[in-house]
Amino acid sequence: MLTGSAVTASAADGGRPNNEQTQNHGSGQDENRDSDAGKGGRHVLVLSVDGLHQKDLDWYVKAHPNSALASLVKHGTSYTHAQTPVPSDSFPGMVGQFTGGNPGTTGIYYDDTYNRALLPAGTTDCKTTAAGTEVALTEAADKNPDALDAGQGLTGLPASIMAMTGHPETLLNPAALPVDPATCRPLLPHQYLKVNTVFEVAKSAGMTTAWSDKHPAYEILNGPSGKGVDDLFTPEINSKAPAPFTGDWSQDNAATQQYDGYKVQAVLNEIAGKDHSGARNAAVPSIFGMNFQSVSTAQKLPTSDGLTGGYLPGGTVPGPLLSKALDNVDASIGKMQAALAAAGHTKDTTIILSAKHGQSPTDPAALTRVPDSPVIDGLNAAWKAAHPGSADLVAFSTNDDIMQLWLSDHSQAAAQFAKDYLASHPAEGNDVNGAARTVQTSGLSRVYAGSEVAGYFGTKTSDARYPDILGIAQTGVVFTGGKSKIAEHGGASADDRNVPLVVSGTGDDEARTVTDAVETTQIAPTILETLGLDPHKLQAVQIEGTNALPRR
Repeated sequence: MLTGSAVTASAADGGRPNNEQTQNHGSGQDENRDSDAGKGGRHVLVLSVDGLHQKDLDWYVKAHPNSALASLVKHGTSYTHAQTPVPSDSFPGMVGQFTGGNPGTTGIYYDDTYNRALLPAGTTDCKTTAAGTEVALTEAADKNPDALDAGQGLTGLPASIMAMTGHPETLLNPAALPVDPATCRPLLPHQYLKVNTVFEVAKSAGMTTAWSDKHPAYEILNGPSGKGVDDLFTPEINSKAPAPFTGDWSQDNAATQQYDGYKVQAVLNEIAGKDHSGARNAAVPSIFGMNFQSVSTAQKLPTSDGLTGGYLPGGTVPGPLLSKALDNVDASIGKMQAALAAAGHTKDTTIILSAKHGQSPTDPAALTRVPDSPVIDGLNAAWKAAHPGSADLVAFSTNDDIMQLWLSDHSQAAAQFAKDYLASHPAEGNDVNGAARTVQTSGLSRVYAGSEVAGYFGTKTSDARYPDILGIAQTGVVFTGGKSKIAEHGGASADDRNVPLVVSGTGDDEARTVTDAVETTQIAPTILETLGLDPHKLQAVQIEGTNALPRR
């Protein structure tokens, strides 16, 4: 069993999964590695460029051979067949990188899911309230989702955002969090995670840690102890951006680049021996880094700032908006490299470049936008017609370029009914130009139902977290109403999962390439191995046998 605050959460919703069908990457790590922990003051800087594909990195390095990204490749090892977990969403992707586990092990299936064992937010009568509720690891959990500081109350935003707290758990709204029936208290994100993180392992070895990400709910990275990250900077990306922008920071790529700039500054401050704000002295973290959002929004937006988003026809060459976003990321990484050099940390810092997820489709001609509401409405209507007096079958859904349905009836028969319906009905959508397009089998290439879903994720059927229906989208299908997106992530396609993975620095004087298939979950044990720590101290490594990345 897990210890500490996570015990109640895991007990309430079915405990730790068995992962019988999860791929084993082997073990064989040195159990005595911790005796060398921290020697030489080693550091690992992790950079997640969300949406970035391996082919994007290849294109950029070829087009810009003197770029910062090219220098990482020239002085590191590129794992050119790396894949993210499924679903290829931000939360399972980031959690996987820092735990070494897939969703069946970590319990994190998406940023917005459903749990059959927990109670709805705000519940006070925990004896008679029916179980089953949404678990939103999004801006919906913030005290003020419209504020860049998530409700901290800073004046002079956005200019003052660097003064945001490094303890974002204080910015979560307890009334928006699911309630644990065992304690009748709200569950914080870190209490929802089933396994520990690299940050906790590093902290137990006396090291300093930091991270920057896009929602306060990323306090999940603190791990079950709640204490893994010393300095966690999480400005809210879905808050309202200031004039001249309209909407949130992700709806205009220039706004997203400005938003990313705050997190870049946090990393620069940490390299300089300060906390993220730059106002207080702090040790340079042993593990630190950030995620970039600007590439992801440039892939998803049809247009922004007068430039066309996404890729040119064929899906290989980035279009003008995406090219500009890549330039911004490259310039930011260049600033970090210069800061490391100025601080004397080039030789003792390993940089790991990857992505939480890719984005699909890259080829504009492959896009079919399918509104998911008519699909779900049709399923609910069919269910009620076959079961007079019944409630809607779909209790909750998360659909991007994957379909995940949690049903009001958790039986295998109900799941099979939903599977059969989805497999036998077409769906109406539209292409990149808005022209009508019909897809068969609800836009899905394969549907898993009930116990099949548990088997897919390698978890027990008693797990209260996995969806009753897992629909793998056809290539190019994005479940969305309207025409504001030209790509999404979350699915299982190559465009969703094929991300770069580069380990660069600390003695790498030439480019190396590993073409073996690897997973981004292998980043976690690689971080600990680089720091001289034992990867087996990660619970997910023990469960799945996740190995560190192969040496070049």
